[in-house]
Amino acid sequence: MTSDSMGTEPFGAGCAAVPKDGKGSFAGMATDPVATAASNNPVLSTLVSAVGEAGLAETLNTTQDITVFAPTNDAFAAVPKETLDAAMKDPKGLLTKVLTNHVVQGKLSPDKLAGEHKTLAGTTITVKGSGEDFTVQDAKVVCGNVQTANATVYIIDGVLLPQ
Repeated sequence: MTSDSMGTEPFGAGCAAVPKDGKGSFAGMATDPVATAASNNPVLSTLVSAVGEAGLAETLNTTQDITVFAPTNDAFAAVPKETLDAAMKDPKGLLTKVLTNHVVQGKLSPDKLAGEHKTLAGTTITVKGSGEDFTVQDAKVVCGNVQTANATVYIIDGVLLPQ
């Protein structure tokens, strides 16, 4: 980990949960497109299931230069059950809107992260902070600046529900 905010290394306490080697490690994820990379990371298995339900894996894997705010399994577990159930019952509608609310165009490095960003869902999300300390709406970045073949990933501790 580097304290240089312009660095290329992943940062944050949550990075400790990422496997040290293999396909789910930072080096392994760097060579795969984002949905494939996430599927190899045990911290993101709920997100990967939701992406599969919504049929978004190929879209996420083939869209170039995106930033993905990836909620942890614990983040999904904190969503009220009725909200999550409603989304899972409507994979092409509500679930897709929730998931695309976590994706913005462009690979945002930490120095470009703060500010308002238009999501693929058409909503705007606000990121506050600097260095290695960021919040996205009400969620905290627990492991940021994770590189995949086509995306920069910020693992967050909350699900960004569209208004």
